[in-house]
Order: sequence, then structure tokens, then C-alpha cells
Amino acid sequence: MASNDYHFITHWRVAGTVTEVADIIFDASELARWWPSVYLEVDVLEPGDAHGVGRVVDLYTKGWLPYTLRWQFRITETRPDGFTLVASGDFAGRGIWTFTQDSSWVHITYDWKLSAEKPLLRKFSFIMKPIFSANHRWAMKKGEESLKLELARRYAKTQAERALIPAPPQATTTSSLPLLAGLVAILVAIGSLGYLALKALSTR
Repeated sequence: MASNDYHFITHWRVAGTVTEVADIIFDASELARWWPSVYLEVDVLEPGDAHGVGRVVDLYTKGWLPYTLRWQFRITETRPDGFTLVASGDFAGRGIWTFTQDSSWVHITYDWKLSAEKPLLRKFSFIMKPIFSANHRWAMKKGEESLKLELARRYAKTQAERALIPAPPQATTTSSLPLLAGLVAILVAIGSLGYLALKALSTR
């Protein structure tokens, strides 16, 4: 596996039905509304067929780290229990959503295998992979939290009940300067250690 290759398997558990959950997650046009901490802009470029196969979606996303991503996905398969997408752009890979009913709960699995093609991620994954991975886990945690809130809004029987439900977590607004400074510091440290190691070898 290359340093910029990643494989994440995320598990969520929410109260509801497979149909309700699938309707929310499959409707890409609504992602920026109920999952705004990650999806900043979403544009459906092609609707696909009657089942959504062939749908193409353009996305502008971020996590808690101060960088953004431009990418697209195409739906390649839909099933009663989920769907599969193929991504391109700053991300290149495939994602599989699977929904399983368990009494009054739905178990949700997202299997996300990708290569990070954004230059920042591709060049620095060899040293920053744990941090980039933590960024993904943060984004998915916010997704589960936001999905639960969206389901609660749909279950609310009155406007008064709906008004009591908190808004979903919003996107972070941290500057990118600390991340860049951290990367520079790490590279300087690695370079210094390499120089000292070579110097020590040359004096033997």
C-alpha cells in the first residue's frame, strides 16, 4: 500500500429504518444541509437512471484540519441495503454504504478505500498519515451525530418539537497556517536528524 493509500471502515448505529437512513444518505443534494461540518458545497451534475445509478456529484468538503477537498463521485451500484460509489479528484477510490436493520436500529457500515491525490495529502502522507486518518474519523463521527439529529427532525410531530432539536455541527474555521507550520517543523526536524546521522557516519 502506497503512503497516500487509505482504507477506512466506519460503523454507525442509529434508531430508525433502513429506508429512512438510505433516503437521507443517498440524497446527495441535501448533504450540505444536514452534514455541514464536512459538506460545504454539493452539486448534482448528472441525476443517473431511475435507481440513481450513474449519478455524478461534485463536492467541496473538509474535516477539522484546515484544508479543503474538491472531488466527485459517481454511483455505480444501488442495492436494497445500500449503494457503491467511485470517487475522483482530490480523492480517488471507491466507497460502499451498507445498511442493516436490527430491530428498531440500523447498523450502517461505510467501507472507504481511496488514494489521496490532493498534493498536500499525497506529498505528506508518509509522515502525516495518522493525522490525516484522524481527520477522516472526526468527519465520520460528525456524520453519525448529524444523521441522528436529522432523523430526530423527521420524527418530530410538531414545529415546536422540531425547534428544540439542535442544529447539526458546523464546519471548523481554523486557519491553515498552524498545519503548514507544523509540516515545515516536521520536515526541518527530519532533515536535521538525517544530517546529523550522515555526519556521524562520515566521522567514523
